[in-house]
Amino acid sequence: MSEFQIYHNPRCSKSRAALALLREHGVEPDVIAYLDQPPSAAALKRLLKKLAVPASGLLRRGEPEFKSAGLHSGSSEAEILAAMAAHPKLIERPVVVRGERAVIGRPPENVLALLD
Repeated sequence: MSEFQIYHNPRCSKSRAALALLREHGVEPDVIAYLDQPPSAAALKRLLKKLAVPASGLLRRGEPEFKSAGLHSGSSEAEILAAMAAHPKLIERPVVVRGERAVIGRPPENVLALLD
């Protein structure tokens, strides 16, 4: 098991770029295909703690699932976490984790902060 994990969507150019950047720096992360195996609300809560952002900071508001899940600007943390667990397309990507730290790879160069 690698010290790094990437929540990866291979169809996303930013996710592919972040993975390539890690590999260019000699890091072979565990690749988590979060669309195929969505994280639970509890797992997302742990991820948010590592990211040090609220649930809204990991939320993709432009996806059709945002409205279909009944989310809005006043949605609670619990509502957002439940929606992301049920509709993983709502999770911002990529997310790279190293131990107790994590970053959102937008732009992909953000992942370099985990290499120090």
